[in-house]
Amino acid sequence: MTTFHTVAIDGLDIFYREAGSRDNPTILLLHGFPTSSHMFRNLMSALSDRFHLVAPDYPGFGNSSMPTVNEFDYTFDRLAEIVEKFIAAIDLKQYSLYVMDYGAPIGYRIAAKYPERVEALIVQNGNAYEEGLREFWNPIKAYWQERSPENADQLRPFFTLETTKWQYTNGVRSLEAISPDNWNIDQHFLDRPGNVDIQLALFYSYGSNPPLYPQWQEYFRKYQPPTLIVWGQNDYIFPAEGAYPYKNDLQTLEFHLLDTGHFALEEEGEAIADHIRRFMTTHVKERTRL
Repeated sequence: MTTFHTVAIDGLDIFYREAGSRDNPTILLLHGFPTSSHMFRNLMSALSDRFHLVAPDYPGFGNSSMPTVNEFDYTFDRLAEIVEKFIAAIDLKQYSLYVMDYGAPIGYRIAAKYPERVEALIVQNGNAYEEGLREFWNPIKAYWQERSPENADQLRPFFTLETTKWQYTNGVRSLEAISPDNWNIDQHFLDRPGNVDIQLALFYSYGSNPPLYPQWQEYFRKYQPPTLIVWGQNDYIFPAEGAYPYKNDLQTLEFHLLDTGHFALEEEGEAIADHIRRFMTTHVKERTRL
């Protein structure tokens, strides 16, 4: 059974889903844009018999608090700080990180800071290399260079229902396999007053991530976390070019390109769950029961 909780972090209500026994290895699931812990709903059910799974919503996303841009510093540094405090608040000592999209720069900040806590990495379309930032990113890179109203206006179409639906359907094999609940739920949260300003702030802050790529790559090389790549190869946002460089830095790497798009769990959820089950059984030790 998945249960639903809220914990207070720095005066904010941080919502999270939890499934499975704490006696089992923990997987901390970090979601992408523009979604929330909702993206992990099926995966948590599939793996809860063998693992302890925790999936928070970041501030401004899903069911967590949504302070305005004047009340909260919407940067990836700050989101990582909130997740770090969340980890402490719910008393996670060791965990594997499942990172996707925005979850990668949040998770890698934490992993590089606390490498001894991270038992393994599971990477679904989560970028840590310049090779993974291609054509999709050009208007966002222009915003990094000049945070002008004109450049911001070029990004506003990213927050529409049409684009949210496109994120779920582009590159999939079967449109009939993708539930419209995904984009309808995500769009509900995007359409809240003030949320576009939040997302524009984070689009701008994403420019702080590429300068950290060498630091994260050094973490990979030095600490060699066992890593499972489960990547939707037809993703236009984070294309497969961003998956291959992990092979250069990680020795214990299981690599799977899946014939689907950005939100690979929607079409390849069963395959990803099977890969995680085998990978974790091989590389992450069971908890020692007292």
